[in-house]
Amino acid sequence: MRILALETSAKSVSCAVTEDGAVLARGFQCTGLTHSRTLLPMVDAMLQNAEIPMASIDLFAVAAGPGSFTGLRIGVSALKGLAWAAEKPCAGVSTLYAMAQNLAHLDGALLICAMDARRSQVYNALFEAQNGTLKRLCGDRAIGLDALAAEVQNDSRRKIVLGDGAMLAHGYLTQNGVDCAIAPAALRYQDAVGVALAAEGAERCSAQELSISYLRVSQAERERKARLEQKSSQQS
Repeated sequence: MRILALETSAKSVSCAVTEDGAVLARGFQCTGLTHSRTLLPMVDAMLQNAEIPMASIDLFAVAAGPGSFTGLRIGVSALKGLAWAAEKPCAGVSTLYAMAQNLAHLDGALLICAMDARRSQVYNALFEAQNGTLKRLCGDRAIGLDALAAEVQNDSRRKIVLGDGAMLAHGYLTQNGVDCAIAPAALRYQDAVGVALAAEGAERCSAQELSISYLRVSQAERERKARLEQKSSQQS
């Protein structure tokens, strides 16, 4: 099965095409330029350079959250358009599960996936690497660094932190007595290849049905709610 995958959940942006688990082509950029500017030209260049026709794609996959609200919307919207035009199915996969694919080969390791969620929290999930596959140990969540440290403190497995929030989480965990390592930079961050690998066993849906998993409301929505509550209290 040939999969075209997109990853736009954080600062970096990437695209990839895999076939039965093997990478055929890949594009990656982490320069701070906006995803709306870089994503589709990158996809187009990748397909043209690799001479991969869009009609040959069997499944369109995307990291569907958690992550940057704007980044996720750009990636999911772009994928919807590509899949709709090609009349092919989609798969929205967990950003955290996709990034854990980077270290699935480290048999027996506890993988601590972390994305900076602000307010001393990380978007997090825990996985155990098992012979190239992943065993999920908890659902995707927004969790305080203190609670995460308490949860993994006494786990005897080799612990490795990865994701765009790895530096933040690793610093906090080590300062609070948790013995853990940080993934090497080449394997630390979200990548569309991981999205494609995660999509192989994912549930399919139509472009219309594809949705985003934010885990929590955006800062703008929180501020709007606070203003409305303040206004209501002043009027009462």
